[in-house]
Amino acid sequence: MKKILLSATALLMLISCQNEVTETAPETSAVSLRGCASQEVLAAQMKADPTLALRMSKIEAFTEKAMLTGRLVNGKVEIPVVVNVLYKTAAENISLAQIQSQIDVLNEDFNATNADFSSTPALFSGVAANVGITFVLQNVVRKSTKTISWSTNDAMKSGTKGIAPTTPTTVLNMWSCNMGGGILGYAQFPGGSSATDGVVIDNNAFGRTGTVSGVYNLGRTATHEVGHWMNLRHIWGDASCGSDMVSDTPTHDTANYGVPAYPHYSTCTGTPVEMTMNYMDYTDDRGMYMFSNGQKSRMDALFVTGGARSGFGI
Repeated sequence: MKKILLSATALLMLISCQNEVTETAPETSAVSLRGCASQEVLAAQMKADPTLALRMSKIEAFTEKAMLTGRLVNGKVEIPVVVNVLYKTAAENISLAQIQSQIDVLNEDFNATNADFSSTPALFSGVAANVGITFVLQNVVRKSTKTISWSTNDAMKSGTKGIAPTTPTTVLNMWSCNMGGGILGYAQFPGGSSATDGVVIDNNAFGRTGTVSGVYNLGRTATHEVGHWMNLRHIWGDASCGSDMVSDTPTHDTANYGVPAYPHYSTCTGTPVEMTMNYMDYTDDRGMYMFSNGQKSRMDALFVTGGARSGFGI
């Protein structure tokens, strides 16, 4: 179990940098291992706006206080969703059925009604969470583009090349587009600019009809990225034996890939069994199927009065 500790300095230390793929790059690398660029995007945002670290530090202080005092959501959070589809080819113009399948996956995963939730090992059954957040598709916005592939520079969120977000203080915006560089998706953490707030998902990994490598076709990329949007970190804390700021998730050596055999032991202090089936690891879609109660509490704290996403309805 990990001690919850955060400061603006610690936030900066958690981050590593990544070279971007330009949004017109012809290369669209095949994805063999899960690639989430949320942490790298956060690094770029912090570099561009030094005040972001302070805002995020205040969000963490609020989150910790809310969890300590039990001042969390009293009711059910409902998230309106707008899906922005950017396409150059007919295949990239994903169908309404594919979009709805993604909404269905989010509702299952965040309400513990996913069929594989019952696979949770006995060791973690006491902390496996029903987060209790629902998602409702509000609108689909489509735009034809000449862009071959997109990078992590948020160009898809611009009204010039992409689609600007719809009322991001009260709506979760999701972008479906052809991501380059082997990236499956990325999200913006709470505290960032409303002009770029939301979640980006590669069109091939969007919903249950996604086709990337045949292992990212269950819609779990969006579950992982929406977890970031709701203030969850990678379960290994983006560092060797790092902290994800959650007390009931075991310390992980680093990211796990594929579908690790259970039990998978960490070499960190205490050699705990790693929670490889957690949505915030890097396993294949079929290998992840649970959030923890500690993660639920972090997410709940966002939606209470004064929380970073309190504009969303309860």
